[in-house]
Amino acid sequence: MVALRTFAFAAVLLLETLPGFVATAVAQQPELLEAPRAFAFSARLIDPTTVEARFAVAKGYYLYRDKLLFSVEPGALAGPVVLPPGIPKEDQFFGKVETYRGEVVVRLPLAAAASGTLTLTGESQGCADLGVCYPPQRQRLTLPVPSPGHGAGPLVEATPAKRSWFQ
Repeated sequence: MVALRTFAFAAVLLLETLPGFVATAVAQQPELLEAPRAFAFSARLIDPTTVEARFAVAKGYYLYRDKLLFSVEPGALAGPVVLPPGIPKEDQFFGKVETYRGEVVVRLPLAAAASGTLTLTGESQGCADLGVCYPPQRQRLTLPVPSPGHGAGPLVEATPAKRSWFQ
């Protein structure tokens, strides 16, 4: 009889504490950002012959320098893209690489002056510091070409910020 009471007490205690334990364990799991939010891509035309592309890399994430690729339609880039130097890293997946954190800005010269709109495709791949890597991402933007003498065009974001119901 004592054993049955002890078992019943232990069972009740377990059932009362288990939900709190599970909730704590779930709360301690880090929440990863979706790739377009971890590596926010945006661009604008500075003038009809120059595109400025940028990635805003979220804190705790990094992009691989050698995985950044750009293309434009219609037309073409004026040559190979010159990327800024990255931060050297010994990566568990790719060995010795260069990475970017924070903001990466790249100027892309066009082979010919654009008019109307231009479609920019940016390809990238990155990881979270937690050891989770994302598959390669391809994002497209349609950019309005500014009229000569009117300054740079507007910044176009591939994934605009989420809006609140209260804004």
